[in-house]
Amino acid sequence: MSVTDTPEAADAAMIEAARARLAGHIRRTPLLSSPFLDEIAGRRVLVKAECLQHTGSFKARGAWSAVSALAPEVRARGVIAYSSGNHAQGVAHAARAHGVAAVIVMPADAPRLKIETTRALGAEVVLYDRANFESREEIGGRIAAERGLTLIKPYDDPLVIAGQGTAGLEIAEQAAEAGVAEADVVVCAGGGGLSAGIALALEARAPGLRVRTAEPAGYDDWARSLVSGRRERNATEAGGFCDAILTPEPGALTFPILARRAGPGLVVTDDEVRRAMALAFTRLKIAAEPGGAVALAAALFRPEEIAGEAVIATVTGGNADPALFAEVLAQAAG
Repeated sequence: MSVTDTPEAADAAMIEAARARLAGHIRRTPLLSSPFLDEIAGRRVLVKAECLQHTGSFKARGAWSAVSALAPEVRARGVIAYSSGNHAQGVAHAARAHGVAAVIVMPADAPRLKIETTRALGAEVVLYDRANFESREEIGGRIAAERGLTLIKPYDDPLVIAGQGTAGLEIAEQAAEAGVAEADVVVCAGGGGLSAGIALALEARAPGLRVRTAEPAGYDDWARSLVSGRRERNATEAGGFCDAILTPEPGALTFPILARRAGPGLVVTDDEVRRAMALAFTRLKIAAEPGGAVALAAALFRPEEIAGEAVIATVTGGNADPALFAEVLAQAAG
């Protein structure tokens, strides 16, 4: 079966339904701007600040969407997720709010802040060694079977994709308020749940806006996959600077959605990500973690690969390790 024949996991109606479930539980994050960033990019830059979302990232949307949609008797048995940190916190937050147990499988090399915050939200954390290719899917599947827990996948879950798509509905509304009808919407891409959800929402609500995936060099599976027309794997998923978006390959459910709707992928260097983190802090007064700043880096430092008078970039997370963030700011100041 080709990509064009593959049934899609989510649609605009599911995103609208997710928005109704999320009402009162998720923030409508702002679309920020700065003339200093516009000057660097050579065009108008609008920044969707999902780092200001509950739990510090967009992942709170998909997690709440999935947990809230479970039948009460199923939800009561508890949930399990695997994540490098942001999905972990989103699921832990949603589970605690619904009064149910959560188990989170996390890489041992995830930022300490993310591990500690996940535990502080009441979740049981199980660590694994991703550098030596331990499988989080196998660990999560085994625990789920043993304890009767429901697995909430980080991106290959229709309800998660729908929840992330609510950010796209907001972008469509906010872009219209800002007078922007045509632009690339650059999204930090790991498994592709946010990119896919936003693409579906924009197709329905703002067809002049086009999703572009953004990734760090060396972990550019989306950029390569969108060219080849098949899911390409990364050589490794550990050790990179942008830990939040280091996944092995595009999602099985998210790839068909973006193969039809996304423009060419964008790739940036770690140094450009560091510069984007510093600029987000000094010019927009927001804290962006490395994986959350990749789209802004692409919007600022890949102007020749972006068309139009405006670009919209997502800052998808703000859960940076404090010591690392201080190092990035000091480096920029020096």
